[in-house]
Amino acid sequence: MSAQDELDGPGQIDPYHHLHDEAYERRFAKGYVGWRDMVFMGGRAAESLDGEWRFAIDPYDEGLRQKWYADAPAPVEAWPVPRDYDTNAEVTAPVPSCWNVLRREWTYLEGAAWYTRFFTHRTGTDERIVLRVGAANYEARVFLNGIFVGAHRGGSTPFFIELTGHLVDGENRLQIQVDNRRRPDRVPMQHTDWFNYGGLYREVSLVRLPPVFIRDFGAALVPGSGGRRLRFDVTLSDPVDGTATIAVDGLIDALALPVSGGFGSIEVEASPALWSPDTPRLYAVTVRCGDDEIGDRVGFREISVDGRRILLNGEPIFLRGICVHEDDVALGKTTSEADLVRRFDHARALNCNFLRLAHYPHHERAAELADELGFLLWEEIPVYWTIAFEAADTFADADNQLREMVRRDRNRASVIIWGIGNENADTDPRHAFMSRLAATAREADGTRLVSAACLINRAHFRIEDRLAAHLDVIGLNEYFGWYEPSMEGLERLLANSDPDRPVIITETGADAVAGLRGPATTFFTEDCQEAVYRAQLTTLARAGYVQGVCPWILYDFRTERRQTVFQRGYNRKGLVAEDKTTRKRAFDVLAACWAERRRAENGGAGGQAPLATTNQGAS
Repeated sequence: MSAQDELDGPGQIDPYHHLHDEAYERRFAKGYVGWRDMVFMGGRAAESLDGEWRFAIDPYDEGLRQKWYADAPAPVEAWPVPRDYDTNAEVTAPVPSCWNVLRREWTYLEGAAWYTRFFTHRTGTDERIVLRVGAANYEARVFLNGIFVGAHRGGSTPFFIELTGHLVDGENRLQIQVDNRRRPDRVPMQHTDWFNYGGLYREVSLVRLPPVFIRDFGAALVPGSGGRRLRFDVTLSDPVDGTATIAVDGLIDALALPVSGGFGSIEVEASPALWSPDTPRLYAVTVRCGDDEIGDRVGFREISVDGRRILLNGEPIFLRGICVHEDDVALGKTTSEADLVRRFDHARALNCNFLRLAHYPHHERAAELADELGFLLWEEIPVYWTIAFEAADTFADADNQLREMVRRDRNRASVIIWGIGNENADTDPRHAFMSRLAATAREADGTRLVSAACLINRAHFRIEDRLAAHLDVIGLNEYFGWYEPSMEGLERLLANSDPDRPVIITETGADAVAGLRGPATTFFTEDCQEAVYRAQLTTLARAGYVQGVCPWILYDFRTERRQTVFQRGYNRKGLVAEDKTTRKRAFDVLAACWAERRRAENGGAGGQAPLATTNQGAS
């Protein structure tokens, strides 16, 4: 009996059996991949599988019930029985894309859909073939030539499935079932405040690797070394011994790193030019081990806290921020290079040095560009509002998403904060869940700060959360002037609070319809939003422990929770309308505030790198 026979059970004679099978998902429960299966991609050539894929919606999960993946492509004349799915159907969908923006009837599709693509493979080599999916929202199951080869949960992180051993010489049929259903045990759960896109919305590719390859690589400045010590680590695909050779242009010619049992780490004396927003210096790094070679462009810097201050390379820094979602009128959650450059262009116009990438890991290119351009980033996982804090499987999902995000972006100097949650009520189950996530973040990467966007302690009306003991920086979401119209509440909150560590205002703001003018007291006018920004920024400037402000949000974005005549399915708190062109009056208010703070801090000097897609100071 084959492994697939064991998976599917004996051949079914009753054509009605699948109609009553509610355990159809169980056969796929053991194939999930996660952070341990990731492959370091820097410097690797990948074979793109982007383009048109054959596509079929499947809101009733008939594909798993009827085992669509087991039906080999054939003309209808060769079908032994009628089918409900046909890989030869003419419906296609581009990859990457979100199915919600492709056809009007798919706009609100929540459920499963099947992607099918054929590719040619030639056997006869010892190379290993790995499928990389940049992201699929939310759950993906992968089949190759009718065989289930793996699955992944989590809608915003990449996953890798090895296809070696399942490939045939010649044409191969790759199928990916993607399911974007909102469920109470998922991360996030069914109640969120952004649009639930579905699909293979980031790039898909094949990676060809030697028999033993470099699975992971890390490079960082050693905290507390005064900028004069570097740490490198290498993880191999297999538990073998060997030696990796590391070269850093302008710093290290050839460093031998002993590898034992598939892992090695080393610290060395070096004095790199430190990365910062004003001088975003990147070094070209090359790693060789056996028949494999990878590369990266790495900035070296140290982020830390000292009392109520945030320090970058030992110097105090105030985070002049803005929040941003991954949302586009035409593309949905799919991201293009042009969209990312525009995002940072607007951040530069706002005089920001910091962006909060909410509420999930964004495309990896965002952090790469931030490295090059000199922006600091907060990256987070979507532990959002009230998830199933007491469920072991939910924690495992969140823990894996956090580790995948860290492993993907831990070499990005721009990323200074790992965010582990947003607006979660301070309950015992939540405290246990998120304190464990904080420990995970530090275990996976001890060189960055850990934070969460917390709520006000309403009982004492102050900045206070039990989770703060596990955080380096307290994030606080507050909307005085909007959901709580009186600004007196903000003044009372700040006066009542005495935190022992830095605070970042991770959200504040007000909705405004672009072009709608009126009294500053009238909701949804640009004048109201402008007045809220002026009052917030003036008041927050008086709180010395507030070491950063990250207003909500750069662009208006889709969310079906918002259904007034002013919102029409959009959160209108953006400083720029959903066209990503039309600026609202509050845009200039924030830009002027951040410009003045920057001038005061720099004594009228200094500046960030020019907006470009290449780094002028990189080695």
